[in-house]
Amino acid sequence: MIRIKGLRREYGDGDARVLALRDVSLHIKKNEFVAVMGSSGSGKSTLMNILGCLDQQTAGQYWLDGREVSSFDDESLSAIRNRHIGFIFQTFHLLPRLTAQQNVMLPLRYANGSSSAEAEERAAEMLERVGLGHRVGHRPFEMSGGQRQRVAIARALINRPKVIFADEPTGNLDSKTSQEILELLGALHNEGQTIVMVTHEQDVASRAQRTIRMSDGEVVEDSKCPA
Repeated sequence: MIRIKGLRREYGDGDARVLALRDVSLHIKKNEFVAVMGSSGSGKSTLMNILGCLDQQTAGQYWLDGREVSSFDDESLSAIRNRHIGFIFQTFHLLPRLTAQQNVMLPLRYANGSSSAEAEERAAEMLERVGLGHRVGHRPFEMSGGQRQRVAIARALINRPKVIFADEPTGNLDSKTSQEILELLGALHNEGQTIVMVTHEQDVASRAQRTIRMSDGEVVEDSKCPA
């Protein structure tokens, strides 16, 4: 599903130059659930941004589902993000004036111009899938943090993505709600979804199949998690 070779990312010039990724190479298979760990400045967020087509590498190659996207322009990367990638963020990134259903619909409307009726039906199905079928008309301020994250997961699923990138998906949640979200991600993985999750918490990473640890822009450990 994901293959990168010799990935480098530099910021700035001269004495201000920062090497955020140093020749990173790895392979993530279809239907893997991978956790990426590391301290602040380790390169994990930079790696996530490049894999999610939100940023581009300075050097190296990136293949997503067999397509080399390393040299794609902004418009092509935007199309890849909309049609093939789902994002889950720590801070949810929901639009406050829209209902849960309207928030979930947005990527579908941007990706293929579906009719309002089709988008509404699909969004309602996704909210039902994450246990929020009774909240379609509620706005974010009317929901708990866990419910908002479920809306974000439904939004990530709306276009049937090839891979979901989850950036600290439990970072703003209490322990009970965090477990519920992790169980939902686990269920999605069991259904065949490929998931790449950034986290700094070991107990969260232990829910994945595989843990990649980063330090100073390099992969320093790549291990299978205990069953």
